[in-house]
Amino acid sequence: MSKLLEVFSDLSERLDYNHPGLSLYVRKGNLHQFNNYAAACHWHPDVEFILVLEGSMEYFVNGKTMHMDQGNGIFVNSNRLHYGYSQDMIDCTFIVVVIHPSLLGSSASRARSYGEQKFGANMDDFLLLSDQIPWQRETLVSLKEIYKEMHNSNIHNPIRLLSQALSLCASIGDHLQQKPGHPDDVQLWTNVWKMTGYIHQHYEHKITLDDIAAAGTVCRSRCCILFNTYVGQTPNAYLTRYRIQKSCEMLKETNRSICEIAMACGFQSASYFSSIFRKQIGLVPQDYRKETLQNSNN
Repeated sequence: MSKLLEVFSDLSERLDYNHPGLSLYVRKGNLHQFNNYAAACHWHPDVEFILVLEGSMEYFVNGKTMHMDQGNGIFVNSNRLHYGYSQDMIDCTFIVVVIHPSLLGSSASRARSYGEQKFGANMDDFLLLSDQIPWQRETLVSLKEIYKEMHNSNIHNPIRLLSQALSLCASIGDHLQQKPGHPDDVQLWTNVWKMTGYIHQHYEHKITLDDIAAAGTVCRSRCCILFNTYVGQTPNAYLTRYRIQKSCEMLKETNRSICEIAMACGFQSASYFSSIFRKQIGLVPQDYRKETLQNSNN
């Protein structure tokens, strides 16, 4: 079972790789693990593969949302904002394989140089993987095989795991195409990371749209456009969701009162916090705390 994502202030994710010394994350997950059946919006330098085993999910990558049914999947390129979710809050089981660039060798190696080209900002953000297309079907089968090697073998073979990871990178690299607008995109993403980082660092205080825009050195209207395009939410919606996310952590991990948590997460009052929390999560904070405590004891 995969662990909940740990996302830093710039939306980068700390990955808990399966084994020390092998920057490879291969796990099975379910959307019900995440609040509202939606993972946090995040990015990492690793490339990522998803295979849907049961159910279906929506997947957001750099402002675009795709639908994936059982048996299909997606490749997400390095340093792209992404997350999976179910709009109808229906569970989905999936395999996730995340591969760090360091597995391609030292920075001076030809393989690493090729990877930096193929997995750079000017290439495709993602590729949908269908079991109806031969090379994509082979990639989806490879995801099952690397999961089996990582979790079902009595003795893990790190050389085989490395070989399987490199094979996935080689296969997907053959089909990635260059996209236009590379220099502008890099600057726009820098602005987005600065603004989301500001929210993560100051969520407990009063934050205005002007504050968020200033953090990204853009005007208010540009701020809203960038959030809608690249994060898929308005700045205020993202701020509220992040505050709720932090409040969930405090409800699960501390004994602080509801009023204390409300104030610590930037809400004006406990009653307003409870109202927003119920709209987002479907439970009032007290019931959420009881439910998570019961689940942890089972």
